[in-house]
Amino acid sequence: MPAFLEPLLISVYGETASRRLLPQIGRLIEHWRPRLATLPAARARAPLGERDVVLITYADQIRESGVAPLRTLAEFAACHLRGVVQGIHLLPFYPWSSDDGFSVKDYRAVDPACGEWEDVARIGREFDLMLDAVFNHLSAGSRWFEQFLAGDPEFEDFFVTVEGEPDLSQVVRPRALPLITEFEGASARHRVWTTFSADQVDLNFRNPKVLLAVLDVLLFYVSQGARYVRLDAIAFLWKEIGTSCIHRPETHAIIRCFRSVLADVAPGVRLITETNVPHADNIAYFGDGTDEADLVYNFALPPLVLHSLATGDASDLSRWAAALRLPDGDVTFFNFLASHDGIGLNPVRGLLSDGAIGSLVDRTMRHGGLISLKHLPDGSTAPYEMNINYFDALSDPGGREPLELQIRRHLCAHAIQLSLAGVPGIYVHSLLGSRGDRAAADATGIARRINRERLVRGPLEAALADPENLRHRVFRAMCGLITERGRRPAFAPASSQAVRDLHPQVFAVERRCPRTGSTVLALHNVGVTPVTLEAPGVPQRVTLGAYEHLWMDHPDSTVAPRAGA
Repeated sequence: MPAFLEPLLISVYGETASRRLLPQIGRLIEHWRPRLATLPAARARAPLGERDVVLITYADQIRESGVAPLRTLAEFAACHLRGVVQGIHLLPFYPWSSDDGFSVKDYRAVDPACGEWEDVARIGREFDLMLDAVFNHLSAGSRWFEQFLAGDPEFEDFFVTVEGEPDLSQVVRPRALPLITEFEGASARHRVWTTFSADQVDLNFRNPKVLLAVLDVLLFYVSQGARYVRLDAIAFLWKEIGTSCIHRPETHAIIRCFRSVLADVAPGVRLITETNVPHADNIAYFGDGTDEADLVYNFALPPLVLHSLATGDASDLSRWAAALRLPDGDVTFFNFLASHDGIGLNPVRGLLSDGAIGSLVDRTMRHGGLISLKHLPDGSTAPYEMNINYFDALSDPGGREPLELQIRRHLCAHAIQLSLAGVPGIYVHSLLGSRGDRAAADATGIARRINRERLVRGPLEAALADPENLRHRVFRAMCGLITERGRRPAFAPASSQAVRDLHPQVFAVERRCPRTGSTVLALHNVGVTPVTLEAPGVPQRVTLGAYEHLWMDHPDSTVAPRAGA
């Protein structure tokens, strides 16, 4: 039994309930231990390295007639991505009813439209798997919720319900939708907490049976090959009327429970928290560096990089990056620029001025994107997320800039991402040179679908084989950039990081590997104007062209090849 589990449970459930719950968790762990013993996840974890890069993709991202999409993805990845990325984050592929997979009906099943668990295992044999744990909520069409509505005593209090008319004005709302939804049960109507939508009913972690059920699912994912488990929307897990219902101490304690159980039975698995919130709140999910998340999404990075390349000024990005700190322990950031969601604005409130944030919103709309809103405590709304393909956010799809310049800007943004301490997550559409799918967003009314286009394998591979095609040019350049990173131990997550103040237009970061002593000075010109650098610590006089980046090796001053477009 994990040593720290008992005090964690007591802090959440009190002594009496914890005395009953602790042996149940012990039996659960021993049930799973022999089933996990032969998996790599059961061994001590290896340090993350410079080659650890994760592709973010939907299971049915690439389709072909008559073939399960997960099998198509496995074949495509084996053919095109072997030796480029080490891991693949499969966004939810479970049976679902809404929110493009995040309204899960059955945690343990694969959506038949995507394939089966053997198809997931096929990907896991070639790449490290990241699987989603959508534990804040379930689909209103799930069996658990149906049993709850039917009055099944096993599912009593499994979901958060509200009686009377309590004051919920302090509750932080991620979306401009009703917080409470009424459902007709077998013997009564239930007013159920629905943080994200009326189809996503929130689990009640005040009930210890819910924690036990969710721990069972967590270990099931490990048994299916998960090397990373992504805790979706985890910040909202614990509800306390009269509070903001976000970042509650009980939420942090439950994450520590997850970590404690995994450390005992599957120490090779890493937890990653997805908390799209201001930076200071976000990094709190590292805990002390040994007891909570192994990786935390670096949510401030996408808008800060976009702001830098939009203004031609890296000062705000440099100032923020210079202040980044990690607690002691084997933890790091999950650095990303684009994902299946939009570009969040909350993480940079306080880092960028209101005027700068407003400029990003205006830019998104000029470039054909959409803006998602959130509720404020006073009942008003504010921009929450910019829904736009990252390539389009960087370069106006309706503009007249040379394509060469647009591609260089895209590569510069990702070179910044790849140079920073952490594990990079590359969204599939950024890797494949996709443009935004505004038609899909308009047709469905779902703003996020602007960056979720599903692709057909035949035309996709034809485009990747055509040297004149945008997809070919972006994909080849991005793969080259990722491969170049993987050749440098200085880019391993544990390597030291120091931001250098060389020029307002240049984001400069020095990385040093403690194991080999190798050092890289990574230079990125975020503007269209060429910049010449001749400063102490720069091995030689360097001129960076428009949106050019240069990774310089030390101490022999070898200049790495410039990544072309």
